[in-house]
Amino acid sequence: MGASLKDVAARAGVSVRTVSNVVNDFPLVAPETRRRVQIALEELRYRPNVAARRLRAGRSGLIGLVIPEIDSPYFGELASLLVQAAQEHGWTLLVDQTNGDPEHERRLLEGMPGQLVDGLIMSPWGLSPVDLRRNADAVPLVLLGEQDAAGLIDHVSVNSVLAAAEATAHLIGFGRRRIAAIGVQPHLANGTAEQRLTGYRQALRAAGIPHDPALEVPVTTLHRDEGARAMRRLLDGDRVPDAVFCFSDQLALGALRAALEHGLSVPRDLAVCGFDDIEDGRYVTPSLTTVAPNKAEIARQALVCLADRLEARRSAHGSVDLDDAGMVARVEGSSPSTRRIVASHRLVVRESTAGRARKSTGNHPAGSDFAILTRRIVR
Repeated sequence: MGASLKDVAARAGVSVRTVSNVVNDFPLVAPETRRRVQIALEELRYRPNVAARRLRAGRSGLIGLVIPEIDSPYFGELASLLVQAAQEHGWTLLVDQTNGDPEHERRLLEGMPGQLVDGLIMSPWGLSPVDLRRNADAVPLVLLGEQDAAGLIDHVSVNSVLAAAEATAHLIGFGRRRIAAIGVQPHLANGTAEQRLTGYRQALRAAGIPHDPALEVPVTTLHRDEGARAMRRLLDGDRVPDAVFCFSDQLALGALRAALEHGLSVPRDLAVCGFDDIEDGRYVTPSLTTVAPNKAEIARQALVCLADRLEARRSAHGSVDLDDAGMVARVEGSSPSTRRIVASHRLVVRESTAGRARKSTGNHPAGSDFAILTRRIVR
């Protein structure tokens, strides 16, 4: 057991309060007394009890991060960025995964306050908006992803509808007309797949291409094996696609593998686009065209929201505006402190749609055609 303030006080021949004043660097301590206390602190190897100090201040210094899958490349990269952002605020991040199980998510949402976390960042897959609203005041909370909390909880996401529409319009810009969508997930409560399907259909409609239900393939997970299974199903069907938009990069990597095993040339026979911009997609052959959410911005904004909410709770003064007001969209009917922040994204063009002759620049193909189609989508 380490030395206490009382032990240091006895060694230095001063009061416990004097030792506390030195430890906390209060100025009103005589130089000679400060020197004796510092020597005693060093000799006894005293280390302050940071946990106790934080508890006395009404905080633990711990933040909970609840994500569906720790081994998902997207969530792994995002968690790493959140750890870095949390360190800048002096917090330590505790991570748990739910695999999208609603009961697990509910237990963590309801039980985390008892585990002495200051706040919670959560990407729910299984909880409904009703579940989230019911626990909106249980702990300072920030949501990630496309789940809807009806304006009662701070929420950081990307515009998945627009991003999916841009990805699909990119494929249309190369003259593709039989464009499949892999990633439909009707069994989940979160809105990610639904929004990406909406954007996909909007782009088809804007180009005058009717959506074909046979080209919209459901999956149980967003993993590589599901992408390969879905691609094989499409290739064995009556309407073989000439392009595919996958709702995650992992699905796209599986689809690429299945297409190559089928003897197809990518992108000559089949163009493939993903979503997430995970590191693997940059090094696979052919490299993967993808939607790149600004993960660093998502992490930074989530921590800013949480810090402001904690400060508002301590001061009971309500909301604190973000510095970058252009990134904030208040949800109508919400409390002043509730934020809906939409992080930026971009389409990164690589070999799986543009081929090796065109270097990846992050620009869209067929410049004016793409711009015209995008304007139709967002109008």
